[in-house]
This record gives sequence, C-alpha cells and structure tokens, in this order.
Amino acid sequence: MNVTIVLDRPHSHFTNIDFISGRVYLRVSNNANISSIVVKLEGESKTRLLAPSRPGYNDRAKPVLEVHKLLYKVNCVFPPFQGNGNAPPLGTSYTLTAGNYEYPFQFKLPINNACNTANSLSTNLNFAGLQVEVAKTPTRHVKQTLPPSLSGFPGEAEIKYYVKVTVNRPSLLKENPRAFAPFNFLPIEPPRPPKADGEAYARRQHQFRPSISEPSASKKVEKWFSRKSSTDSATTPAGTPAATPISPMESKMPLARFSVDARLPNPSILTCNEEIPLRILVKQLSERDENVYLQMVQIEIIGYTKIVAHDVVRTETNGWVVLSMSNMAIPLGSPTDPVGTEVSINREYWAGKTLPNTIAPSFQTCNISRYYELEVRVGLGYGSYQHGKDQLIVLPLRLPVKIFSGIAPPPALLERMLNAASQEPVLPPRPNSHAGFPHSPIDSPGAHQYPSPQQGQYLAPAGPSIAQPYQGSAPHSGAAPGYDDAPPSYEDAIASDMPPIDGPRRDYAPPPPAEGASTFAIDQKR
Repeated sequence: MNVTIVLDRPHSHFTNIDFISGRVYLRVSNNANISSIVVKLEGESKTRLLAPSRPGYNDRAKPVLEVHKLLYKVNCVFPPFQGNGNAPPLGTSYTLTAGNYEYPFQFKLPINNACNTANSLSTNLNFAGLQVEVAKTPTRHVKQTLPPSLSGFPGEAEIKYYVKVTVNRPSLLKENPRAFAPFNFLPIEPPRPPKADGEAYARRQHQFRPSISEPSASKKVEKWFSRKSSTDSATTPAGTPAATPISPMESKMPLARFSVDARLPNPSILTCNEEIPLRILVKQLSERDENVYLQMVQIEIIGYTKIVAHDVVRTETNGWVVLSMSNMAIPLGSPTDPVGTEVSINREYWAGKTLPNTIAPSFQTCNISRYYELEVRVGLGYGSYQHGKDQLIVLPLRLPVKIFSGIAPPPALLERMLNAASQEPVLPPRPNSHAGFPHSPIDSPGAHQYPSPQQGQYLAPAGPSIAQPYQGSAPHSGAAPGYDDAPPSYEDAIASDMPPIDGPRRDYAPPPPAEGASTFAIDQKR
C-alpha cells in the first residue's frame, strides 16, 4: 500500500484566507483493510535551546524544548457516503480491493493561530541523535496572525506548515501509511497606519581636521642638519627662535563639521521584495576650504530573532546586504557653499535594489519573534580623494523598522471589522467531535463541496475502485487521539465566507536547511 499527496499550487506560497486543496492518491497492490483516511493541515513552531548549567554543580547543559501547535485542521476523506445518513460505528473497517484510489480535499487557512493548551505526547517528542527529548507543556500563548514559515536556525528554531495524510489500519501490528506535503506560508499584512508628518531619521555628526601642508624634502634635510649643529642652542644661526611644527589642535584654523542623515517615511515600514524609500542627506555645519567626497555607501537589513524555550531566551542576529559600494570618490557640493547647505546622495545607487526574498516579515508568536533594523553606513573623505591621503570616516546610522509582507488584506474584510468593532462579537458554536471517529473535520467555507460527518455524510472515493464494507468482526482502529477542534477567532468568523485574496503577492523563499545540519523532523507517528 502506497499513499502520496499532491497540492494544487497556484502560487509559490499560501496566505491567510487561501484555499489549500489537493488530492490523495492511494495505490493498493493487494486487498487491504483500512479504517479511515484522514488529511490534516498543521502548523508548528518549535524551539530548542541549551539551558545554562547551574553554578556550583558539575552538570551538563540540558536542551529545553518548546512546541506550539499553531494550526490544526482535520478532514476525513474516507469512509464513503453510506446512504442512510448514519455514521459507521467505531471500529468498522473496510476492504479495499487492488487498484488506484483518488480522494480530493480542501482546507481554508485561518487568519489567527489557535494554540492548544496541551500538546499530545507525540508532538512533544523530539529525537536528537540517539537521545529522546520531551517538551514540557507550554504556558505562554500569543493570539496573533499566523507567522510566516521560518528556517535558517537548524535544530534551534523553526516554523513549518504542511499537509499530512494518514491511512488508518485496524490492525495494531501493521504500520499506518503516511505522506507529507510541506508548503511555504506568508501572512497578510496588518492595516497600515496613516502616514504622519515628517520623517523618521538617524543622524551622526563628524568634524574633519584642517589640512596641514607637509614641508618639502629639501626643507626636511635642512631642518635635520640645523638640529644636529645646534643641539645645545634653542636659536637658529640667525639668532631667531627655532620654529616648531604647529598641530591642528593648536592652530586657529576652523574645523570642518558635517552631519549625515538617513531618513525614511514615518512610520518606518518596509515591504518585502520592494525598494527601500531611503534618503541620505549630508549637511555642512561650518565653513570649509577643502572638498568632501562620498567614498562608500552600504545598506544592510539586520534581523533579530528572539527564541524562547520556556525560561531560556536567546537572540540570533542575521544580516542581508542590499547595497555595498566603495571607492566612489564623488564630490559633495563645493567649498564655497554656505553653512547649512544640504546635499542629497543620488538615490539611483539603491534604486532597483529590492529586499531579498529570504527576509520574513516582522512577526510575533508564542515562542519566536522577529524584528528589524536598517543600517546605513556612509563613508566620507575630506581634503583629497586619493586613498591614504584623505581623512576617511565611516558613519553608521541605524533605524528600527517594520517589514510588512506586501499582501494587503481585502478591503471587504477591513470594512467588516470596522463595522463590527463597536458591536459585541457573535462567534459560531464550537463543533462537537463525532462519536464515531477520534478526528472530526473542522467545518470550513468549502464544506459544501466536502460533506461533514456531523451531517451524517462522507465523501465517496473518486478512484476506479469502490471500497466495500468489511463483513465480520471489527478490530480496533488503533488511531491515536488527536486535538480538539478549536473555535474560530473573531477575525476568522468574519472572514469565513470571504473569497481568497486576489492581488499582488511577493516572492518568499525561506532558506533551505544546510546539508547535514540538525533539524526538526516531522513527527512520523501522528
């Protein structure tokens, strides 16, 4: 018996309110008994950190594991429709003849996460080499929009989404065939706040020393001989006092002062796969007699990932270089410019440089959160554009920013939430688990295509063969108990009958795990 699952992928990733559909293909080589075929839509957030050793104790650091089931939906695509409106009794098995079977399924992705207060034992298990680690029941839960798929921290933190199919067999001595289909998820962005007056900016000031001309080689030799011939005298042969070099600090020449600004629209929001609306200004704060040059510009996105595993907290830092240019030697303004002159650096240098598609939007979930800073490094040279002769200074400028996914929520959804903000939310009743099966499908907007067992109906197999009820004793199904169906959130209840988002979508491709790196494996026994 072999089972596979194929997803319909109209986009490179899925988002909230999307319908995720596909088909289950079951190939039976010989007659076999099964109890049910269950398709699950799951999302998990896992973290694993090493707890610090206790002072005074010679014990090894132990890993701490925290698991949150962010998304869990179930759809039973088999047994078939019985015709009498009654569900088959618990333990009933069916005999599938040899052949190929096909079962369609469909889920609707919600808006918010729905963490369970207690995870099953199989969810809390993690295998690290030959060691078995068990996660404690989490106590902190955050009700937020579903976070994006996240990778890049093998064996430490991960957010993954997948569809899983399980063929439950009545015999405890036979393994239940399973198949998985992972997919990338990118959430819709929250409503953008109105633009405020002014700009958000970071500023640095610097002052350059005045250029002091060096003496020629002949004067240096003459000065050296004069010092040697008059070691005991403080005067020259002419009787005048010996001239000492004047340092720039002792001179009365004014210092050339400049300020560099990095400015963004207020509030500071960047969008995935779009250009950075950045302005860089160089302002002259004092008079000068030399040229100032732009020598380098570097723009980098710095991401901070806060990872929590119960009482252990760690922050990982990543960087994405958007632009890096050096040895530019571009003059900024003129020495004759009055004080207060501002020179804007040409935006064509970073025009067309979009954010990399591996950057996830800012998010916060129960045990993982991500926030960003924009770092702009501007290198200025004063006096000369030649390397080694200019007074080169690199000024780092940092701005806290938020990154949005660029998938705008439907206007109809925003209008409904605005109209219902002043009303008391009325949530649909929580569905009851069916007595005949340990896993009951959650009612969704696509349920009219796939009848629910709560209505006494089951989806018939769409294959060349038809399953026949097993005649005889009904062995135990052996299915492991699952999670209870979580009630929908207020936002999900409002968006229950809305169509998928029809608009532009940004490219998002989380980095794959490195070859040979430790990673969390999808639980095979659930």
